[in-house]
Amino acid sequence: MTSSSNAIAHSFELAAERCDDLTVRVYRRLFREHPEAQAMFRTEGSAPVQGSMLSLTIEAILDFAGERNGHFRLIECEVSSHDAYGTPRDLFIAFFGVIKDTLCELLDDAWSPEIDAAWHKLLRDIEAIVLQHAT
Repeated sequence: MTSSSNAIAHSFELAAERCDDLTVRVYRRLFREHPEAQAMFRTEGSAPVQGSMLSLTIEAILDFAGERNGHFRLIECEVSSHDAYGTPRDLFIAFFGVIKDTLCELLDDAWSPEIDAAWHKLLRDIEAIVLQHAT
């Protein structure tokens, strides 16, 4: 790996070289794979909300996969927030997989077995945290 020894961080670094903003790609995939999610966003003015939500999620993912300085705790907090919004837990968990799948598609042949393994472990760990907070 070139810039980062963390496979998750490296996948985002590679994606940044190919795409300035993942927001449109991630939400296009989310709404295609989970059409029920689109109704959870306002028709007008949702782009900044989506961008902010994705940015915070990526920050939490990078911290969770890295040093765990505290940003990853956002995942735990957002479980409760999204429960209050009526977001099903499986959809909350699926959003992380949508991010992974978007990166995988974008990176194409740069998506390595090491990156894939790191993402699968990360998704299992996130799912465990979300299910641990089941009401």
